[in-house]
This record gives sequence, C-alpha cells and structure tokens, in this order.
Amino acid sequence: MPTILGQNQYGKAENRVVKITRDGDTHHIKDLNVSVALSGDMSDVHLTGSNANCLPTDTTKNTVYAFAKEYGIESAEQFGIHLARHFVDSQEPIHRARIRIEEYSWERIASSDANSKFIGADEVNHSFIRKGQETRVSEITYDGQNWQVISGLKDLVVMNSTNSEFWGYVKDKYTTLQEAYDRILATQVSARWRFNWSDDEQRMPNWDKSYEQVKKNMLEAFAETYSLSLQQTLYQMGSRIINHRSEIDEVRFSLPNKHHFLVDLEPFGLKNDNEVYFAADRPYGLIEATVLRDGVEPKIPVDMTNL
Repeated sequence: MPTILGQNQYGKAENRVVKITRDGDTHHIKDLNVSVALSGDMSDVHLTGSNANCLPTDTTKNTVYAFAKEYGIESAEQFGIHLARHFVDSQEPIHRARIRIEEYSWERIASSDANSKFIGADEVNHSFIRKGQETRVSEITYDGQNWQVISGLKDLVVMNSTNSEFWGYVKDKYTTLQEAYDRILATQVSARWRFNWSDDEQRMPNWDKSYEQVKKNMLEAFAETYSLSLQQTLYQMGSRIINHRSEIDEVRFSLPNKHHFLVDLEPFGLKNDNEVYFAADRPYGLIEATVLRDGVEPKIPVDMTNL
C-alpha cells in the first residue's frame, strides 16, 4: 500500500538555559526551558536519508545558548522571537519555527542586617529562592511573515474558602453528590492567551508587563466572583482579561476542580460546621473552555496538553 509523508518537524527539546546578568553587585536571573521545532522542505531527509536540508538539532541547541549571550533574555517571548526569526530567515529550507518556553521565576533572599554586616556587605543582591507559585510558559511561531505568540501559565493553585455554591444540577439514579450552598472552590490553573500582535509592522507588546497584568486580572476575577459553578468562574476570569488587555484576543483555561469534601465527624460526637475537609487529589472534575473577543476566530489548540 503506498504511503506519503505527512506533517513533520524536528528540533532540540528542553534546552535548559540560565542567564545571569551582573549589574555590579546586583545580579538578575532568567531561567528558561527552551524547545525548538523546525519544519519546511524536509521530505528528502525522511524519504531518502539525505541530510542536505537538515540543520542539526545540536546546532539549534548551541544557538539557544549563544543567543542568551548575544542578545540576553529580556523576556521569554522576546527571546523566542529572536530564535524563531533566526532559524527561518537564515535557513532557506526552514519555513516555520515554533519556540516553546517555560520560565522559572526566582526572587531575592532578604538578608538580615546582622548577617549583612557579618559577611562585610551592606546588601546582598546575589542570593535567590525559586518561586513556587506557577510556571510561566510561551509559544512563539514564525513562518517568515506572520507571528503567533501564545503565552500563559500552569500550576497556579488558587482557593476560595467560601462564596461558592453548586446546586440545581441534573440528577439521575447514579447521582449521590449532595447540593452545596457553601463550599470550597479550588483549582490549579493552566491558562493560555493569544496576542493579536502578528507582524513586525505592529507595535510589540510589553511582554513582562502584560503577563503580570493578565495574572492580576485573572486572580481578581477568581476572588471577586460569587461562584455558582467553576464554569461560571472560568468565564469571568477570561472575560476580565479580554476586557482589560487590548493586546489579547483569546484565552483558554484548563481548570481541574480540586475537590474538598467535608469529613463526617459525627462518629466522634463532633459537629463539622464547614471547618474540616478532606482534600482529594483524584478523580477530579476538569473544566475547560475558551473565551474570545467578539468576532475573533479561535486559534489556541483545544487540547492544551499539546502546548
């Protein structure tokens, strides 16, 4: 039976690069995990084994580290833009580059006055602790003319200890869940948002400022929504971002419902007045949806595990 070659790409995945910028005694850290995927005129390498159009994946790895030195890392998005432009513009067989980046944040360790004096320094600006709140992510795609930048975050755990209900749902003979009029609402946010910046003629967003503001809008909406369902909260989070950030046209969320169940304390002669809960890790409800600016076509993949 005849076969044909379908979609294909190649590159070097998960290049871990840490860039230290030394501003005198004050140091700054950018800690990235960079994956490069290239596609284009790659038929021969699959069909005949000819490597004439194949830039080695080892070269893509080296480019990541060289660019960290040559250009620095202003932001994950900007670094990805430099890489994608280089691979497409410098290699004729390469028609499209996709750069996926995870960024791990660090914050400074504040030293005590006593310790600072002990080590003979007025201020310590080179010691850091890894932040544990979330991982920032970005995906930059370039085809020689058009850009697509999708940023986001994962593993951001949030909780409302009240102002959440869940009742009035469909019930059948298998339904055992009791209606709740005061419950814990908790989730581990995975979110992606797509920028409407798509070509070099447009003004480029301030990537770091945009990230901080999107996260702020998202968290404010989560905290301020009196929730009748996690779906309702998701929509309010997405709407808040779209309405406050003109540079963003589309947001997609994947929100696992981190269930907290009241523990039955009656066997011990105790009343549980919404105080003691069992935090279940699985199974969990999984709520996913996209929120769009009106008139915009969705482009973020529905299955976010592909990002």
